[in-house]
Amino acid sequence: MENSNNHYCLSITPSSLELLSIIGFITLILIRVLYIIHRSSQPRSASSQQKPLSTLIVLGSGGHTAEMINLLNVLQKNSFTPRYYIAAATDNMSLQKAQVLENSWLNEGGVEEVGSAKFMQIYRSREVGQSYITSVGTTLIALAHALWLMIKIRPHVILCNGPGTCIPLCAIAFIFKILGIRWSYIFYVESIARVRRLSLSALLLYKLRMADQLFVQWPQLKSKYHRAHYVGRLM
Repeated sequence: MENSNNHYCLSITPSSLELLSIIGFITLILIRVLYIIHRSSQPRSASSQQKPLSTLIVLGSGGHTAEMINLLNVLQKNSFTPRYYIAAATDNMSLQKAQVLENSWLNEGGVEEVGSAKFMQIYRSREVGQSYITSVGTTLIALAHALWLMIKIRPHVILCNGPGTCIPLCAIAFIFKILGIRWSYIFYVESIARVRRLSLSALLLYKLRMADQLFVQWPQLKSKYHRAHYVGRLM
């Protein structure tokens, strides 16, 4: 008598295994990203701030550097050390101002350790007036340079306030978080000149949730970008 039960054999092909592996990998990455976003939104614990934090400070030309120096003057210098200043390769003035600042702290006894500051330059992704076609190659070079710098520095804190040179550095820092290489806290302070809308750099860090905390100096920005922190005028 013929058995009426139908037997089904589930066969898993190599292509199916590859698809399942890809789906599993993407799922793990998404879970990791969600964990990073959740953790970034939590307040810093006091215990995590007992030891000095290596700090990467991204400088921009003109007003960006002036505002950053004003901000650095109110920080506890010895809590954020060593300090690594980075400016665009074509911006020598910003690093000179940072060196003057560090020398003034040293003369005043505001820092405990000589040589606690390092000064570096990074390639620009795109110069003013450069065509978008040629900027593809320079962007790749800038990303590679940013990766090398981040591997070398491995900062605990990244402090920036607007220059486009901060984007590749912050993006690589975010990828390092996902991969578990280094957790760098990204703090972005929007310029006082931005009253009604964020700058492009701030908008990217805000929308992509790369910044741990984004500070604005006008209440109009806080009402428009709810995850931003309104701190009033800092300068």
